[in-house]
Amino acid sequence: MTTEATLPATSASPTARQVWTRTRGIALALVLLLAGAVVIALLRSDARHGELDPRSADPGGSRAVAELLADRGVDTRVVTTLDEAAAATREDTTLLVAVPDLLTRSQQTRLHGSFEDSGGRTVLVAPGSASVERLAPGVTADPATSLDSALSPDCALPAARRAGTAETGGIRYTTTHLGADACYPSERLATLLRLPADQGDGDTVVLGAPDILLNDRLDEQGNASLALQLLGSRPHLVWYLPSLSDTSATGDDDERGFFDLLPSGWLWGTLQLFIAAALAALWRARRLGPLVPEQLPVAIRASETAEGRARLYRKADARDRAADALRSTTRTRLAPLVGVPVTQAQTPEALLPALSSHLHGDGQDLHTLLFGPPPSDDAALIALADRLDALEREVRRP
Repeated sequence: MTTEATLPATSASPTARQVWTRTRGIALALVLLLAGAVVIALLRSDARHGELDPRSADPGGSRAVAELLADRGVDTRVVTTLDEAAAATREDTTLLVAVPDLLTRSQQTRLHGSFEDSGGRTVLVAPGSASVERLAPGVTADPATSLDSALSPDCALPAARRAGTAETGGIRYTTTHLGADACYPSERLATLLRLPADQGDGDTVVLGAPDILLNDRLDEQGNASLALQLLGSRPHLVWYLPSLSDTSATGDDDERGFFDLLPSGWLWGTLQLFIAAALAALWRARRLGPLVPEQLPVAIRASETAEGRARLYRKADARDRAADALRSTTRTRLAPLVGVPVTQAQTPEALLPALSSHLHGDGQDLHTLLFGPPPSDDAALIALADRLDALEREVRRP
């Protein structure tokens, strides 16, 4: 049996030009998204250059407050390592820790031990929940930040009362210290805490936001007054800018990995790119509909089709399916010959009694041959095919 060709022989594979035409829109969108992410990252990195650095005149720097302190006789020294910061903690010194969350756990513990009984003042700028518990034991950071930036002091701390409203809104804190000054509350949680030391005149100030120290915010509200009073209580100010290159963090148990060092904007940007690519793929993906019969463009011999299907069965080691196909076809052809309807050809109770009466053979042997288990190897499959062929010839014999 052959299948006649009714269509000309044409290739269904798309050409390179067709592929480019279909995908150039997606490629252009991905390029634009990637370029946008790079530009945004560069702008964010430029905006953060020199943030909270007393030597920087950028909007996010703190040079203005350092110069105002210098006019009042307070000298400012910038340090970038834990060793320098720990050695600078003295009774006549204010230690400002610009980004406490950059410190590792052991660094935070060591730094707290150095300033705990120094007699000086320590100012922690916006420490998070993990760092504040080690740098200021007894203080807890609330997960929800303040909704308002400018807040009223609402406490008895002289520096806060003189400064009045200031932009301290940010991280909110609670404390178990009975003698602590809780100032600038937001929803009854303080955004500025002053914790007196257990011994001596030293204290620790926990500040919920860095706004009062920034160049572009210093002239707003009472920011300048509050910053000068908090940082100018001692003649010396040590401004600690934690650095990722600090050797004291090397070999730490909680050493940060590569992804921990990436800015959050890069991580979110990459996630957005993956989501956009997935949505574009779903939008442009070819939808699979129902199967459509197609006339072959060439004539194929029936024997070649059977041989190709057999090769597929053999490659997949699917002797069970091959045996089922042989038995089912044989049962379908035998049923009309012994007077059984084709609809009941696959039912042993209907087919086997008719075959047994026609052949006068062993019904159990016929059941094993037509409905038995799959063959165990290729030789058994060939033997099964031979036996099925012999059975059909015997039934057809007049």
